[in-house]
Amino acid sequence: MAEGRRGGRSARRAERMSMRVTSLPTLKRRTPLYEVLNDEGLELIHDGSCRILEEIGIDFRDAEALALWKDAGADVQGWRVHIPRELLMSLLAKVPGQFTLTARNAERSVTVGGNNVIFLPTYGSPFVRMEDDVRRYGTMADLERFHRLAYMSPAIHNTGLVICEPTDIPVSKRHLHIVRSLITNSDKSFMGPVTAPERAQDAVEMAKILFGENFLPDHPVMVSLANCNSPLVWDETMLGALKVYARAGQPVICAPFTLAGANTPASAVATVAELNAEAISALAFTQLVRPGCPMVYGHFLAAVSMKSGAPMAGTSELALMNLMIGQLARKYGVPFRSSGMLTGSKVTDAQAGYESAFNMFPIMLAGAHLIMHTAGWTEAGLCASLAKFALDAEQMEMLYKFAQGPQFGDFDEAMASIRDVGPGGHFLGTAHTQANFQTAFFMPELMDNNSFEQWSLEGAKTAEARGVEAAVRKLAAFEPPPIDPGVVEALDEFIAKREAVLPDTLT
Repeated sequence: MAEGRRGGRSARRAERMSMRVTSLPTLKRRTPLYEVLNDEGLELIHDGSCRILEEIGIDFRDAEALALWKDAGADVQGWRVHIPRELLMSLLAKVPGQFTLTARNAERSVTVGGNNVIFLPTYGSPFVRMEDDVRRYGTMADLERFHRLAYMSPAIHNTGLVICEPTDIPVSKRHLHIVRSLITNSDKSFMGPVTAPERAQDAVEMAKILFGENFLPDHPVMVSLANCNSPLVWDETMLGALKVYARAGQPVICAPFTLAGANTPASAVATVAELNAEAISALAFTQLVRPGCPMVYGHFLAAVSMKSGAPMAGTSELALMNLMIGQLARKYGVPFRSSGMLTGSKVTDAQAGYESAFNMFPIMLAGAHLIMHTAGWTEAGLCASLAKFALDAEQMEMLYKFAQGPQFGDFDEAMASIRDVGPGGHFLGTAHTQANFQTAFFMPELMDNNSFEQWSLEGAKTAEARGVEAAVRKLAAFEPPPIDPGVVEALDEFIAKREAVLPDTLT
């Protein structure tokens, strides 16, 4: 009898964990936001940011950018730009409050801004830990596997870009193969490269092959990430890519790379003031390039350990800073990006779980619209983990359900079942329970809630082992989403043409 029960449970589990690819739509957040600043505190930080840009100034190390700022009325001295707050705010007002990212599968298009939230995977890791649990440099084959997992994960809304760096392909050609993988291994929206303006332009051309020559200027299909060199420097490379995407009508996350206490003051509120100045100056600049182009207020936020100098995630000050940044983004009426499941842990262990959860939950309360690094991040971003990717992706499904808020659709029927059962009974066999048990409460498949005996019988597997198994099982069942063979042929012709003129070096 016990074997029969286990078989039934196994069959139901197998059915629930079938590999049919599903994708959750844009999350419509219905939970309230948490505001940690009063009006006075919010204005104090905003005014501090404006004073930084007016009195100290910020470097825009790009000749065209300087000319655009000068023509707009800013005070330009060398690389340094001093931006009057009236000019700053008038430009910020041109950034749309929300926009749609069109996917090649229209059902997987998503909306950024308003009360909408989307989740993206980790980004930029040079190292990987795959099923063999060996830390090594990533390859193109590893990246393709991560792209496939992002496609197959319901609550990951965007395939990302460099979940890990494909270090076996020359840097000058790497972006071409990354974008091809994004297009062929997933039909979700994706991110674009920013390591050089010409690489950004290649991504734009490849997107035109996919969507049509005239589709892009008025239809965002990818979002990219430009980082400020904090403190207070926007360099030529980032600005070059930013201009390419803005002119093509593609949104960019304008994100200071903040290591609080190292490239900002050792103060949470002053850090936010500096970060805010860097972010809004870039947002304003994009509107000089193409007024009305959608953009995202971004940041990468970590604190530096004063004992070792290493970046830290999931701390109390980082939570408060995310809440403050959310209020500032709402003040300006612009979409806001943050970074979710961050950890400094080298492996998928208790530290990874605690730090990721403590980092992610305040971000949801802060009202972030686009949340990167929600699956796979370990070792302060240096390593993309196969196990953690699977575990994190399931956590995003749970957070998705949480953020939808209380559901009252079956309230009357549920109340009626209380009357039917009465005192001393149970609800397991009621019609209401039978109709709703699969959806009433989120049931994670990768967290083990069985008895010790059952857990032991099934191999005494750790969460990390279960994550690896789930990822490998999904990858074994992967089937590429349908795509026009003519598009793939045109992409390959474009790649061959570009590779013929690019240097074949790894650096």
